[in-house]
Amino acid sequence: MRYFDHCASTPPHEDVIVTLAEVMRMHYANPSSIHQAGADAGQLIERARALIAKQFGTKPEEWLFTSGGTESNNLAIKGAARKYANRGKHLITSAVEHASVYETFQQLEKEGFRVTYVPVDEQGAVSVQEVAAALTDETILVSVMHVNNEVGTVQPIAAIGALLASRPKTLFHVDAVQSIGKLPIDIKGWGIDLLSGSAHKVRGPKGVGILYVRAGVSLEPLLTGGEQEHGWRAGTSNTPAIIASAKAFRIAMEESGMMHEQYMALRERLTDHIAQMPELVLNSATERAHGAPHIVHFSYPGMKPEVIVHSLEQEGFIVSTKSACSSKDEKPSRVLMAMSNDHRRAASGIRVSFGHEHAISDIDALADAIRKTISGLKPLERRI
Repeated sequence: MRYFDHCASTPPHEDVIVTLAEVMRMHYANPSSIHQAGADAGQLIERARALIAKQFGTKPEEWLFTSGGTESNNLAIKGAARKYANRGKHLITSAVEHASVYETFQQLEKEGFRVTYVPVDEQGAVSVQEVAAALTDETILVSVMHVNNEVGTVQPIAAIGALLASRPKTLFHVDAVQSIGKLPIDIKGWGIDLLSGSAHKVRGPKGVGILYVRAGVSLEPLLTGGEQEHGWRAGTSNTPAIIASAKAFRIAMEESGMMHEQYMALRERLTDHIAQMPELVLNSATERAHGAPHIVHFSYPGMKPEVIVHSLEQEGFIVSTKSACSSKDEKPSRVLMAMSNDHRRAASGIRVSFGHEHAISDIDALADAIRKTISGLKPLERRI
């Protein structure tokens, strides 16, 4: 079985598995305890924090460990909005954010915050001019993802950061879950105040997220009951998973330059194949600069995506429909509706996401399986 669902989760790196097991075996003490065993575990966590900070050119004290990308997004957005509500109650995000961002803003609307959902163009890109037009004197937070988790659109994060540089009371949050280890990230240079990441998207263990909080920024905690993570995220730290995650982030970021060209070659090969299949519509951006290297998204209008997913699975290929967090939701993709307002296209999307193990031969084999699937399903197209 060939796995093409790396956006949902990645197979863990062998070194990460070894590290996780070793730390679990040797450092089981609570890292918040005052005895030496606890102190040793705590020191390992601080080393992991410093390792992540070094990869991003930041300070160790600017990083928190959470339970995953979803918690990091929730803590960044809710924590900042509630902490700085005295400055204003206007927030800005895009119409194509991950559910853990989009639904967080919907919750904040129920608390009395006003949210502007900036539209996107047909490739899923946010316009910096639209963000600028949405800003008011009451805007306290702008949140835009770096790479869209469904179609792979790369958003103009540097330009948005430059726009906000003259607005010190407006914080800038970036969901970088799908871009860490895939694209360069310049936290300081882009003026990012808050940035979220997830370990299991970079061949690390599930259950660990990271959150950058620029020095000088404060948050209202979501979880209380302890002083862990600067007092902003209570709960016993998962020492083995945190140490293993730090290794996964380091490996991913050190290999990102080499893997970028490999992924781009795979992406271009698959988009070329899709262009030769008239039944399919490519949803991912075609230009290199606008599309993430590891994601290709297409639709088969008129066909239910789960039918295609299961047909390809029968051929030995694992792909997905949309975000794994929303894949069991039968509604048309919110992202594709924002891009095209085409219900048939939005209701039939398929996402292919690559990993380190894939080669051109795998892409060619996948394309052959897609052709076979289309041929078999075409008679059913108008009845499904």
